[in-house]
Amino acid sequence: MEETSVFEKFELHLDESAKGFLKETAKWAYFLSILGFIGVAIMAVIALFAGTLFSTLGSTVPGMGGMGGSFGVVIGVVYFALAAIYFFPVYYLNKFAANAKKAFRENDSEALTNSFEYLKSHYKFIGIFTLSIMILYGLILVFAVIGGLLS
Repeated sequence: MEETSVFEKFELHLDESAKGFLKETAKWAYFLSILGFIGVAIMAVIALFAGTLFSTLGSTVPGMGGMGGSFGVVIGVVYFALAAIYFFPVYYLNKFAANAKKAFRENDSEALTNSFEYLKSHYKFIGIFTLSIMILYGLILVFAVIGGLLS
């Protein structure tokens, strides 16, 4: 007997309290996604003007010397990369919220399924990103210890 045939016979029904929790979750997810898009936009604006800002600082602040412009370009690229990375989980969260709200508004099971697919994508992205950062921190720690032992 196949496992999928057992699950095909199983139907999941949401009671009113579960629907209420999901509706409220969708509202908060939508709010957080809007804030996230605002954050991405601010990061993109900072990325665009970082070169100009740091070149101006380089000419006015004596300690920075002439490195202000090139440093600003590096900061701009880093901020733009962070904005691009941050865009995807915010987008998935927004699509989850929009589809969940549509599902309850129109009583649409397909929209609810799509919303859960976007929620899965959101958490998958966050999980992979978190794992990548943890690995990066681990590598930094290893190289810091090696550098400390060699000096």
